[in-house]
Amino acid sequence: MKIGTFIMGFLALLFAATLAAQDSSGELAGLARIRSGVKSRRVSSYDRTGGNSDNVSGVPDGAKVNIMDVHGIGIIKHIWITLAPEAEKLNRNDVIIRIYWDGNTFPSVEAPIGPFFGNGWGEAYNFVSAPLAVTPGWGKSYVSYFSMPFATGARIEIENQSGQKIDALYFNIDYEEMSALPPDLGRFHAWYNHEITPALPDGENEWSLLGKQGNNPDGKGNYVFADIKGRGQFVGVNYYVNCPSTMWYGEGDEMVFIDGESLPSLNGTGTEDYFNTSWSPNELFQHPYFGYARVGGGTGWNGTGWIGRTHAYRFHITDPVHFEKSCRFTIEHGHNNNLTLDLASVAYWYQDSAGPLPRSFTKTERKPMPGITPSDIHLWRDAWRKQNGNSPTLWGNERKP
Repeated sequence: MKIGTFIMGFLALLFAATLAAQDSSGELAGLARIRSGVKSRRVSSYDRTGGNSDNVSGVPDGAKVNIMDVHGIGIIKHIWITLAPEAEKLNRNDVIIRIYWDGNTFPSVEAPIGPFFGNGWGEAYNFVSAPLAVTPGWGKSYVSYFSMPFATGARIEIENQSGQKIDALYFNIDYEEMSALPPDLGRFHAWYNHEITPALPDGENEWSLLGKQGNNPDGKGNYVFADIKGRGQFVGVNYYVNCPSTMWYGEGDEMVFIDGESLPSLNGTGTEDYFNTSWSPNELFQHPYFGYARVGGGTGWNGTGWIGRTHAYRFHITDPVHFEKSCRFTIEHGHNNNLTLDLASVAYWYQDSAGPLPRSFTKTERKPMPGITPSDIHLWRDAWRKQNGNSPTLWGNERKP
């Protein structure tokens, strides 16, 4: 088979799978419905003079800009944002997006713009999923197709905490204006979390390399994706893992505590299993609902690369996690929470009414740890040699008796 024919066939299958995935959520079927009393509206940075200066220019460090502030009833259906300069010069981990529903003074969405849309650590790479995307281009564009209803108003705020000026801020926000919302529509929420997780007192004992491992039946010490009070459904997470070790980071199970249950209501079998993969993956894979948009590429078991930065994602498009009173969605950092990892995440959910988020993070608190370099690993080796007698022929896998 010619390579061009193979590629075209693969792309056709991928396109068909994407359409099938979208259709399973009811979106394509809904396009045939002709609805009355709905008006298409847009808030945009277009040049009001009819010229080509279609942006908000010169946003200084520390400034906040409302890119949407509308009153009335409606549903945001699409958000597109891009910034200049590019991510290498303007850190997307330090530009914050906040969304306020129905006149509330507290945001129900707050996250750095990069991690919210699917780029971690201030980096820039393409990201493809059904509800969110980061698209090709010099400055990258950030896209959301999450449905975001509001009953009396919606306000979207961008805050520049980057330490420099945003030269240009472009946006198009499409929403439907209507006379009344269906009564069962919740309010969209998203929350960014960041933590450098602690190892256990007996060390990073993954795969029992240091001795017998302990158990974690109740999720104590787990990393928290979301801690929600109210009624609603959890619909997904972007998960950003920076692993400083060559050890596999993903033996941790997800544990979901619904409506105050003391033991997990839902208990997983491993990090990669929650993200619909298996056997310690280290390759790029992007499905509309789940995948790995970035992988480390370092050193690990069987030539795989677990050291460094990995971005995994999962969206519960057809399988949302429902709760009546509360939902605490957590995951272990290594089995029994034994690994030191630099973890960040953005969780997404709906509640029957807009609620506040657990907390905000300062620029200092959000700062990611640096990557481990080959020089760092060589220094580890030097320390190990000295601890093992400093013989000139030590290889590296010797074990003390």
